[in-house]
Amino acid sequence: MNIKRNWAGVVSCFLLFIVVCLSLTFNVKGAFRAEGHPELGLLFFTLPGAAASFLSRGGEVVRPLLGAMLAAPLCLLLMRLLFVTSRSFWQELAWLMSAVFWCALGALCFLFIRGLVGRLRHHK
Repeated sequence: MNIKRNWAGVVSCFLLFIVVCLSLTFNVKGAFRAEGHPELGLLFFTLPGAAASFLSRGGEVVRPLLGAMLAAPLCLLLMRLLFVTSRSFWQELAWLMSAVFWCALGALCFLFIRGLVGRLRHHK
């Protein structure tokens, strides 16, 4: 069970990162893309990080980050093979590295909120 708990954060972040990436790439209307502000979709990458941090043992940041770093090359490959984009390879790579950053930030935010709630419970 401990091994499954260790890898749950990596696997969940890997899968959720790919789902968010493909959803943003498909331009899901009304769900992800803000009118005139496509960069706001990057904020959705905080969700895989937070979910993976919740599933990781001890709520770690390293496991979600590892999952996002493993998913990024696959997402880049899928984006280059399945979609015709106006962006260059380097722009897409920079966008994915930004997505990895937001994923790690989501994991950190989850840890911060969990620590804050834990302290509030302890003081009552």
